[in-house]
Amino acid sequence: MLFKDQIDFVRQHVKKNRMRIFTTVLATTMGCAFLIVLASIAFGLQGTMKEEILSDSAVTKIEVYSNDEEKLDEKAIRNIPNVQAIVNKSNIQASAFPTVKFEKRSGNSEISFSNFEQAKKAKLKLSQGTYPSKKNEVIVGYNLGQNLFTKQELKEMEKEDDTTKEKKNKKGLQQSLLGKEITVAFQTEDDKKTKTRNYKVVGIGEKPVKEWLTDSTIQMDEAMKPIVLRDYNKVADQKLKEKEFYYVSHAVYATDLEAVKGILKKLKSMHLSVYSVTEQLDQLNVFFLALKIGLIFVGTIAVLIASIGIYNTMTMAVTERIREIGVMKAIGAGPRLVQRLFVMESAYIGVLGTVLAILISYIISFASNLLLPKILEAVMPESGIGELGIRFSTIPWELVLIASAISIGVAILSGWRPARKATKIDVIQALRQD
Repeated sequence: MLFKDQIDFVRQHVKKNRMRIFTTVLATTMGCAFLIVLASIAFGLQGTMKEEILSDSAVTKIEVYSNDEEKLDEKAIRNIPNVQAIVNKSNIQASAFPTVKFEKRSGNSEISFSNFEQAKKAKLKLSQGTYPSKKNEVIVGYNLGQNLFTKQELKEMEKEDDTTKEKKNKKGLQQSLLGKEITVAFQTEDDKKTKTRNYKVVGIGEKPVKEWLTDSTIQMDEAMKPIVLRDYNKVADQKLKEKEFYYVSHAVYATDLEAVKGILKKLKSMHLSVYSVTEQLDQLNVFFLALKIGLIFVGTIAVLIASIGIYNTMTMAVTERIREIGVMKAIGAGPRLVQRLFVMESAYIGVLGTVLAILISYIISFASNLLLPKILEAVMPESGIGELGIRFSTIPWELVLIASAISIGVAILSGWRPARKATKIDVIQALRQD
């Protein structure tokens, strides 16, 4: 019997028992769809968390923590292969509160001091402008201007309550500070102010990746560190040293993502405490791998339950076709051909159910990603879930292949036993059947 004739044979018998085949295919579809949709939750959440981590941190950045008593051996670190730059950032840890002014506007900010030459080597991006080349030039955060208010705006903001959802008039400076001159002074705990110094804005930091994040920092050249400390000591009547006034953070930048693990290994061998977003991703991947395996296992149980229906359907098919099987054997059909015909019928059920399950799963995945955030936002309006961009379900091609292999494989195995039973039917007894 030709392969085409075998397919026609299977189709004819499927048409004869449409309702039985339909219910069996439906059970297979539901089991396979349950497997795909359940596992897609893990894929969706993993993708969301991975994007969140990568969007908030530079993937080539490695934070290095050294003992306060020991100075970081930057020369040794620079000699590590694939190290692009070391950016040291100093932040004020004393009780000094910076006040920023521009024209009639004022506000608060966080001040940090950096080596801009190393920042250039690290290829840290700016949304506008360039890196400073003089001591009185600075880089400001993308949202600094929006946090500078006039006295009138501050009075209006005090009158507004939390129930005001949207302001008709935007507060804060809406134009770019690039090329403008700002003044910065520091205030002590007893309200004494240091000397006010002028700085020219030559660069604007990158726009935060999330709308709810704000960046109103000011980055100064590290040459300003002793000057700011001297201003503060003069007003506060103290003699703080740099170690007491500033705390320094170190960031090592690799040439590319592939080089990060090698650099991490070298830094750890130097007995340094390190942190990289890639380590967090590795831990995340291990967790979600275990979650995916668990969910696929649970989904496979649903497919196995559906396989009971296939087994019953094929067993009934063999029982109903005893005489037909006898005739086939009498005219020369071998046991392998008989077995193949019934296995093909069970595979047909598995393939049809799997194809329908894949289509349904994609529809459910699309609908859940579209509707669930809106439903949760309506139930919890203050949660901000709608702005987080959470993907509740993602169906990659790997999941489709795994689910298809499980579903079709289980269907074939379910039909194999009844097919074996069909090969053992005695020809003479089969022909005696009415």
